Amino acid sequence: MASKLKLDAIGLKILDLLQQDAEQQLAQIAEAVGLSSTPCWRRIQRLKESGVIRRQVALVDAQALNVGVTVFVSVRTATHTQEWFERFRATVQAIPEVVEFYRMSGDVDYLLRVVVPDIAAYDAVYKRLIAGTQLFDVSSSFAMEELKFTTALPLGYVR
Repeated sequence: MASKLKLDAIGLKILDLLQQDAEQQLAQIAEAVGLSSTPCWRRIQRLKESGVIRRQVALVDAQALNVGVTVFVSVRTATHTQEWFERFRATVQAIPEVVEFYRMSGDVDYLLRVVVPDIAAYDAVYKRLIAGTQLFDVSSSFAMEELKFTTALPLGYVR
């Protein structure tokens, strides 16, 4: 969890630039925010140390890895014990095709985002999911087209 770090306009600009391309050269970022390299490097280090920047990763093309089918899976359960949850969470975490996993409010208890090459591969994921724990209802929706995808978080809410 990120510690409370006061972000000014320069810090926000650094974050904006890094969210767009974390491989930019330090000198390029420094120039864009009006700093020399050393103070810019220090600011980036503080962002990392405070947990604002959690990690840097490569965004890989799903089509290139043959996992271009996205499935949103809504799960409802009749059981809400901690023991059940721990088992369900362990089941989901053991399935690499599940790339996002959320506990929800409303009619659905959990929402999963799954990436697979095709319906047959999703069926195998589904079978692993239901074998691992008792579920009341599982509903799957296949994305027809990705209209927006970003990992960049909005920076306009920072206080």
